[in-house]
Amino acid sequence: MKSVDRILEMVRKEFRQIFRDSKLRRLIFISPIIQLIVFGYAVSTDVRHVATFVVDHDNSAISRELVDTFTASGYFAIVDRSERPADLVSALDHGDAIVGVVIPAGFGDDLVSGSGARVQLVFDGTNSNIAIVAKGYAERITTAFGLASASVEIPSMIALRDRAWFNPELESRNYNVPAVVGAIIMLVCLLLTALAIVREREIGTLEQLMVSPLQPFELMLGKTIPFAIIGLFDLAVITAIAILWFDIPFRGSFVLLFGASVLYLLSTLGLGLFISTIASTQQEAFLSSFLVFMPTMLLSGFMFPVRSMPELFQWITLANPMRHYLEIVRAIFLKGAGAEHLAMQFVALATIGIVILTLATMRFQKRIS
Repeated sequence: MKSVDRILEMVRKEFRQIFRDSKLRRLIFISPIIQLIVFGYAVSTDVRHVATFVVDHDNSAISRELVDTFTASGYFAIVDRSERPADLVSALDHGDAIVGVVIPAGFGDDLVSGSGARVQLVFDGTNSNIAIVAKGYAERITTAFGLASASVEIPSMIALRDRAWFNPELESRNYNVPAVVGAIIMLVCLLLTALAIVREREIGTLEQLMVSPLQPFELMLGKTIPFAIIGLFDLAVITAIAILWFDIPFRGSFVLLFGASVLYLLSTLGLGLFISTIASTQQEAFLSSFLVFMPTMLLSGFMFPVRSMPELFQWITLANPMRHYLEIVRAIFLKGAGAEHLAMQFVALATIGIVILTLATMRFQKRIS
């Protein structure tokens, strides 16, 4: 019982110290909300109102109808028109347009006669993601318009009906916002754990704690438990905002999400503890935390699919706890997946967390002993 009492007293001490520091309060309570708003509203891979330049050599009712179809879709916005292809090239060169639509002379007659009408689509490939998505939309619009306008009826043996499961509107927000949970828990716990222990060392109180009756494992638990609680608090806040404010569908189990988050905390707290053993100052701990955080996030599938990475990096991501956690979070939110479908991710997350926390604990105890 004495050991439990000492740990609880350390936890109370940490919470008092955290809430006295205005900078830490902002990091804990304000930073997660700001990041969630940014990713919910500003970070989007959806293509809407892409700047489009039109060169219409036909100037017929049908060619104007085609242009109207582009704008009516909501994916394209006409920023300028011309009869000179050189103006289109200039607009693409200066970044005034991303898509160019060139309609040749005789387009309307060729389309009506069924002899085969052609439209040239030109894209600025600087941003490959926008160019690829816009290309797909433009091709679908022109194909559908051609089939609807041609006077010759084209027989169809296949009736194609497409449907997107789990995210019917294909909203990138539904994909990005749940992933913010993993990024914020990692960032907050990593920074707070590393900075708290290094701060104790800087001001000289860590030595006082070392000569107290506290055992090394009691000191470690007293330092990490508060940040685990803060991480779970951030999880609750972000989940509530995602569901109630951003209207992100939640089809799974809150208990399963909580269990995955506890396993994920083993890794984040372990990494923060490890950084605290190699950093001598708070500045060094801060920079080291970001050196760990950025590669972890980029190799997690947070914004870019893991399958699109080179095979070597795909293997490396298997050791990344954030990758497995994001797979769990997205599956719980959007698919309503159960434990039986996520067993491999849970095993991987638990294994990585135990290994990281064990190594960090051994180094921490060696450092303070």
